[in-house]
Amino acid sequence: MRVTSVIRALALLLTLLGTWFLMQTYFQHSWRAISLRSWLGASKKPSSEKLPRHKCGNQKSCPQNYFAFKIISGAANVVGPSICFEDVVLMSSVKNNIGRGLNIALVNGTTGKLLKTDAFDMYSGDITKLQTFLQGIKRGTLVLTASYDDAATKMNAKVRAYFTELGSSHVGTLGFRDNWVFLGAKGLMNKSPFEKHIKNDKETNKYEGWPELLEMEGCAPKKMD
Repeated sequence: MRVTSVIRALALLLTLLGTWFLMQTYFQHSWRAISLRSWLGASKKPSSEKLPRHKCGNQKSCPQNYFAFKIISGAANVVGPSICFEDVVLMSSVKNNIGRGLNIALVNGTTGKLLKTDAFDMYSGDITKLQTFLQGIKRGTLVLTASYDDAATKMNAKVRAYFTELGSSHVGTLGFRDNWVFLGAKGLMNKSPFEKHIKNDKETNKYEGWPELLEMEGCAPKKMD
């Protein structure tokens, strides 16, 4: 009987030791696995949140009392320009309201409401139509402009003076097949900070006979009455 009791005691001891060993191995391995996943950031559920989309696809949002805009010039005489304002495309090839020359959208500087869009052929068109258009712009109106193909062949001193009054710094040197994007306003006291101009130069042109397209985005302040 004593031998049997000893054997049973030894068996129980071995069982307890084996259980202890297994528990130690399991929990140690489990802790290491959990720690490794935590360190790698795998313990966090993958985020389903999408990056915020800003108006007009811009890189950042505009503060209160500012309008978001993006103006893209044409590319050579193949891809037309586009003008976006407050996440609404005002002019584009898709809307079928653009043309060779200057593409212009007029927007109310207080409400952001679209007033008018038009395209003016600056290669063989009637320049008096553009003169009349610019002369009729009312104070407080935002003027968004994008070139396409050629924006300067028909341009005269009167038209350049109108754009200078709207805040342009580069219209005076705008030449044949230059690319130009501009946002100005009637009644602006200073030069507009929203303007880009690239010369047609055969040494630097991206396309044969034309410079690369221009893209400009930003936040235009509302006119506060």
